[in-house]
Amino acid sequence: MIHIALYEPEIPPNTGNIARLCAATRTPLHIVGVTGFRMDDRTLKRSGLDYWEHVELHRHVDLPALRSALPDARFLYLSTKCDRPYFEHTFEVGDCLVFGPETRGLPAALLAGHPESCLTIPMSNPDVRSLNLATSVGIVLYEALRQFGNPQA
Repeated sequence: MIHIALYEPEIPPNTGNIARLCAATRTPLHIVGVTGFRMDDRTLKRSGLDYWEHVELHRHVDLPALRSALPDARFLYLSTKCDRPYFEHTFEVGDCLVFGPETRGLPAALLAGHPESCLTIPMSNPDVRSLNLATSVGIVLYEALRQFGNPQA
């Protein structure tokens, strides 16, 4: 099992699409901190379709609470502000993939404090700042599942 954590997500359809992905792969989804929307938001529910009952959803007030809830997890921080490609990392069962808010990413202090745990999705066009959050989660999650030998989880 691997975990997906969204730190302060801002856009309901992204979170809904990620919830749908988590339902499809039986991956627990952790929402951390204040969201830019209400969890009963109409667009959030619509983008997750009727799969919400299949999502193992957890809420955490902040990152220390997430770490307390997953004491044995390795935390991996996905960011455009680092250089280590996600596909050069060996994922382990129990890892928690942490993604930041759409408009600002994870806090710089968090990334600076854990450089060995930071991963990125390389992009060949330097004029593109980042990928869509839901797309990014899908890319990295499926690489981890592929490494586990079970991409259909």
